[in-house]
Amino acid sequence: MPLHIVLHEPLIPANTGNIARSCAATGAHLHLIHPLGFSTEDRYLKRAGLDYWHAVNIHHYESFEHFAAAQGEGAGTFYFVETWGEKLYTDVSFRDGDYIILGKETTGLPEELTERYREQTIRIPMSGATRSVNLSNCAAIVLFEGLRQLGFPGLK
Repeated sequence: MPLHIVLHEPLIPANTGNIARSCAATGAHLHLIHPLGFSTEDRYLKRAGLDYWHAVNIHHYESFEHFAAAQGEGAGTFYFVETWGEKLYTDVSFRDGDYIILGKETTGLPEELTERYREQTIRIPMSGATRSVNLSNCAAIVLFEGLRQLGFPGLK
């Protein structure tokens, strides 16, 4: 069972394209929660994903509730990446089928979600010189930590 990257209302097509490429390279599934800040036909989105879109297992949802309901009981753990998370991303033990959830570039995740899942909100340590790390970099950092913990299944 693969790891999953979930983008909650992403705004910048290049970030989503870069994340799609990481998903193609690792076998992670990509979940997009609408509304998106761009068209999936956007040339910048396609360019960032290069010619890897055929290798991405991608799913679309109308809302977070739609996404959560579609995963059903027994789904992996939802981990929300936010700058204020109390746990570091390296402090959790990732399992097959877990979900790494990131918010939109300008505002992050909705407060009602992170409050509801406070214990599952994680962060990447930073110096404080910037507000946050780029969304596609965040996705890659946490995804590869999860894959490292799992022994890089299916990767060479």
